[in-house]
Amino acid sequence: MSDYAPGSGGHGGDAVVDLRSDTVTRPTPAMREAIKAAPVGDDVFGDDPTVNALQERVAALLGKEAALFMSSGTQSNLCGLLAHCGRGDEYIVGQLAHTYRYEGGGAAVLGSIQPQPLPNQPDGTIRLDDIAAAIKPDDPHFARTRLLALENTWSGHVLPASYVADACELAHSRGLFTHLDGARLFNAAVASGRTVTELARHFDSVSICFSKGLGAPMGSMLAGPRELIHRAHRIRKMVGGGLRQVGLMAAAADHALTHHVERLADDHALAKRLAEGLAALPGVTVTPPQTNIVFAQVSDGRTPALLEHLKSRGVLATGLIGLRFVTHLDVDAAGIDHAIAATREFLEA
Repeated sequence: MSDYAPGSGGHGGDAVVDLRSDTVTRPTPAMREAIKAAPVGDDVFGDDPTVNALQERVAALLGKEAALFMSSGTQSNLCGLLAHCGRGDEYIVGQLAHTYRYEGGGAAVLGSIQPQPLPNQPDGTIRLDDIAAAIKPDDPHFARTRLLALENTWSGHVLPASYVADACELAHSRGLFTHLDGARLFNAAVASGRTVTELARHFDSVSICFSKGLGAPMGSMLAGPRELIHRAHRIRKMVGGGLRQVGLMAAAADHALTHHVERLADDHALAKRLAEGLAALPGVTVTPPQTNIVFAQVSDGRTPALLEHLKSRGVLATGLIGLRFVTHLDVDAAGIDHAIAATREFLEA
């Protein structure tokens, strides 16, 4: 058994090795200082200088005309979908995509937008033939197909660049807009060695998240053409997203953009370390990670029991689809080794 002392790694002084998600991070001391020093205004009136500067920075970073700060990735995707599509319109999306499966059906419930889910391939892509076949003809019997929504990274996988170009070209050639759920787009950039500008350039709109790998306490951003962002601004107000002195959180996001992007490579290295350690254990099958998410399967239906054992040893993970571990800035190598040792202890009992 590992002699790791829970709480010995990470700036948060956590009592556990929390691998449930990269959303569990705590603001670093430097980020807290940035929050404390942020000049603020009232963002509903459009005069919070920290928010305005961040929106301009992100728009330029993603190669778009404008951007709008949101409270969450779910809200950012929702406002993007509703800005592209009207009542009775349809968007094509992966069966396992976050915008379809894990965001409460918001586009359908709040926007009367019909999702057309298609099978995701193991790498997160949707077959081009499936996309083409799903685009409805201009006929009153059908919802009007308006949008293709993709996700990068998808379950930690980086979408192939050639696929993204081909899928967006297909969509645009058929009169569709394109939206990217880029919650972990910076992970994709670091893993692929490409810039976020390159990864975003084929899409009409892009959503990025600051509260995942970048380690901010909250916040997302929708970027796209100025007219689309103008429509999204109105929609954000309707769904309760108008915030006041939110420059405090924009300062955290800005700090994360400046200081926490390149270090994502550390998270990827720790995910690889965890995957290799788990794969060496009997009865464990691991999907090699590309970024910071590790998926594993344990034989004989023992996942629930293993999760309970790990929790008793100060390690948290999730088990909705097999085992999922996510590395982040509050996890260090000692914590990863402790998680491997705790798993080994369970399997050898």
